Amino acid sequence: MRGCIAAFILVSLATHAAAAEPLRVGMELSYPPFEMTDPTGRPTGVSVRLAEGLGTHLGRDVVIENIAFDGLIPALKTRKIDCIISSMTATPERSRSVAFSAPYVKTGLALLLSKASPVRSAADLDQRGRVVAVKKGTTGHQHAATALKQARVLVLDKESAAVLEVTQGKADAFIYDSLSVYRHHVRHPDTTRAALVPFREETWAVALRPEDADLKRDVDAFLDAFRAGGGFERLGDEFLPEEKAYFKRENIPFYF
Repeated sequence: MRGCIAAFILVSLATHAAAAEPLRVGMELSYPPFEMTDPTGRPTGVSVRLAEGLGTHLGRDVVIENIAFDGLIPALKTRKIDCIISSMTATPERSRSVAFSAPYVKTGLALLLSKASPVRSAADLDQRGRVVAVKKGTTGHQHAATALKQARVLVLDKESAAVLEVTQGKADAFIYDSLSVYRHHVRHPDTTRAALVPFREETWAVALRPEDADLKRDVDAFLDAFRAGGGFERLGDEFLPEEKAYFKRENIPFYF
């Protein structure tokens, strides 16, 4: 009997320890206002708040791992992190490597255009002499790699570098999500134009390992409850009030 009790205690302690393990969430902290750091260097932003809410739902502490975007899926597959919450678009290509939660954001690819360029829409991009900037590993990069046969595609590691190419007139366009395009245009109104209506619609989701079916179920349940409780509306009001109002005035679909 004592042996059975001891075994039960050991199993209970092991189960409790496993449940108490922190949730390691991967994201690249260079995409404000979704993934960023505050003036003290602490992670903050929409995705950080979402990760913290998920941790509360699961009863687990959250550890944010700052990882370059193109290293996130390898980190997930090698079990360095438990999930990815990093404004990641759910694509068929990525779905071959990871499992995605239900979508939590609707977005799409848009264009930050140089004022010096004659380009007006995505249909104008694939011509000889055009230069199109993309950030490595993004869906804009994937789109350009498959759809642009004649334009020169400039693949850059940093979003800021791609924006600089456009503001300096070295690139005709930067392919990125509509909200980021809006924000960059506001910062550079004299040198850029914004084509904000998405030419390709996309959704963001939490990425997980395919074998972690229980965690995926819990994430989906959390997202449903968070949305029903007005969580996404509050995040939009806190981090994106100006953008939310502008998109509504222009009848452009907003993220949440």
